[in-house]
Amino acid sequence: MDSAVSISILSKIEENVSKVIVGKRAVTRMLLAAVAAGGHVLLEDVPGTGKTVLAKALAKSMGCAFDRVQFTPDLLPSDVTGLSFFNQEKAVFTFKEGPVFTNILLADEINRATPRTQSSLLECMAEGQVTVDGETRILEAPFFVIATQNPVETIGCFPLPEAQLDRFLIKIRMGGLTRKEERQMLDRFINAEPLAEIQAVCSVEDIRELQCACRQVYVHDDLRDYIVALVQDTRKNNVGVSPRGTLAFLRVSQGYALVQGRDYVVPEDIKETAHCVLCHRLIGEFDETQKDAVVTNILNSVELPTEDWSKR
Repeated sequence: MDSAVSISILSKIEENVSKVIVGKRAVTRMLLAAVAAGGHVLLEDVPGTGKTVLAKALAKSMGCAFDRVQFTPDLLPSDVTGLSFFNQEKAVFTFKEGPVFTNILLADEINRATPRTQSSLLECMAEGQVTVDGETRILEAPFFVIATQNPVETIGCFPLPEAQLDRFLIKIRMGGLTRKEERQMLDRFINAEPLAEIQAVCSVEDIRELQCACRQVYVHDDLRDYIVALVQDTRKNNVGVSPRGTLAFLRVSQGYALVQGRDYVVPEDIKETAHCVLCHRLIGEFDETQKDAVVTNILNSVELPTEDWSKR
């Protein structure tokens, strides 16, 4: 698939999602960048901001299989990955697939599950496979996790450990609506259900080819150096981003370039995605505001080279 077709597919998905989600173009575009890059997304915000609706609208638009897990303290790892049970009729053990055997998995309120259950997603997210009872099963591509969590509630919640957070390509906040957008939402939903009405605008195969095309997006040598310089700067106080985070930064920049209608990365792609990629990977006793400030300071302090970024 060439870049023009990839850009067209992303544009169609974005337009389709906008029929359901009012405003939130920036959030949708960042989500699509993650889809193109083949990574997973952590959506964080208070209840009622449209996290679940956005995930469902994306799945329907992409024509992908969709499943949802409501994470609770009593949820077991086998409730996520699946389990083997003894089939008395056939006198053999049979594997019953869990909800991870899908294309898009909504892990709703992931921080309500215990660390043991949270960790059941580590192998799925990092390697695209599930190992149960010593047997490894490959998940069908694309496999895309959208996890949600409420940053306000702490009772009955288990904060995600750094290892789990690092598996998420990006972390996004939904944010609120303007007065005009909130009125548009009322007008749109007063006598209709847009989520039930939208249809798929692409196929699973299109998404696979899109993800392959994303890796071909051109990144100038100077911009590769720029990405490395930004990541290295996060490590000055021993709180920095992992090498996995460096690769994530590259992939999201490529995906965001496609979303913006280009087959090459420009500095703005890197700057726009920096907070979503880097903030949740900073280790230490920081709140969200402090993490944002750290990344902003780094972006302001690292010199940006000037070049013709499309020149190969």
